[in-house]
Amino acid sequence: MFDLDKWKEIFATLRSNRLRTFLTAFGVFWGIVMLMAMLAFGSAMQSGTQKQMKGIATNMLFVWGQMTTIAYDGLPVGRGVQFDTGDIELLRKLPGVEHLAPRIQLGGWMNNFSMVYGAKSGTFTVMGDYPALARIVAFQYNAGRFINDADIAESRKVVVIGQAVKEQLFGDEDPMGKYVKISGVYFQVVGVTKTFRTGQQGERDSNTAFVPFTTMKRAFNMGDHVGFFAMTAKPGTDGPELERQVREALSRKHRIDPADKLALGSFNMFVMFGKLAEVFLALEILSWVVGVATLLAGVIGVSNIMLITVKERTKEIGVRKALGASPASIVSMVMKESMVLTLIAGITGVCAGVGLIAAADAVFSAMPDSPLGPPNVTLGTVLLAVSVLGVAGALAGIMPAAHAASIKPIEALRAE
Repeated sequence: MFDLDKWKEIFATLRSNRLRTFLTAFGVFWGIVMLMAMLAFGSAMQSGTQKQMKGIATNMLFVWGQMTTIAYDGLPVGRGVQFDTGDIELLRKLPGVEHLAPRIQLGGWMNNFSMVYGAKSGTFTVMGDYPALARIVAFQYNAGRFINDADIAESRKVVVIGQAVKEQLFGDEDPMGKYVKISGVYFQVVGVTKTFRTGQQGERDSNTAFVPFTTMKRAFNMGDHVGFFAMTAKPGTDGPELERQVREALSRKHRIDPADKLALGSFNMFVMFGKLAEVFLALEILSWVVGVATLLAGVIGVSNIMLITVKERTKEIGVRKALGASPASIVSMVMKESMVLTLIAGITGVCAGVGLIAAADAVFSAMPDSPLGPPNVTLGTVLLAVSVLGVAGALAGIMPAAHAASIKPIEALRAE
């Protein structure tokens, strides 16, 4: 292993046909670059999704009313399911519910309302919420606080605004304690939120104003209506179990056929995260399969070239054997050449892959709203790839080495 003359001989052999060596090594180089690029892309997708979902509880459930599709208990098909304040205590008593946030939107879903401060105005989403929302969807606070229990109990006319609302209505002015007018009613600003999320979800959070749920109903005469519920599951209760409990309770109260799955709409974050985890695992497996397959193609190329090299050196191998070289030394020589070629090409590919990932990281860092997060390939993955290269180099040399060891000196010396 430490015989300098043998290593000089190996590199001299590789240099003797540089074009062939380069083309052979390129297959291995490209395979490792492809493997690292695909793993980095998978990690970028995963980190981007996590960035989009940052600040949201992974055990969260949204539920809202829709239209019945099955006649039940003397009631017709097509009946609208409307939640009310009586559902709040009903859901709070469920064993699987940890935090419950009844929510209502001024004007209904997808409707925005004008907010005015002085001579400035803008159109934003206005939500009526409970303090529990801050335990389900986390916010940062540039100033002040979120809605509290006293706001709910006293129906205070206070509002917490998103960062985009603050910038459009107040600019550089401190909004704390100032009054904004929402659909003709004045509310005092007590907080400014900054969302953890990015992209469309982050834009929506930033353009939302939050007022106490009780104040919303009283100030805008919204009666007993509840728009939808956001909630989280208690530890030990998974998302599907929480959803089953909620659907069962609401179906019983609102006289919905238990088999009518379309009467209640729901979005289960627990299930979605589970599916995403499966997708990312499948993507990682696919990346390894495609990358290793590409690398294997390069290794087969190395093996073929080594067979050609052995054939070209048949007479030389015969001379070595005639002078007393053992089959093991012949095998060692060919295996070393194969592994050196594979490792040099592979390590160069690793370096190129790391450079490519660093460049992509710089690009994505300059685009904070990109759906992809920073690409990342761990040191363990790189070491595993290098280990795969070592094994691949050994495999590439087995067949040529076995062929070289089987050459008989007399026949080799007669070869042209």
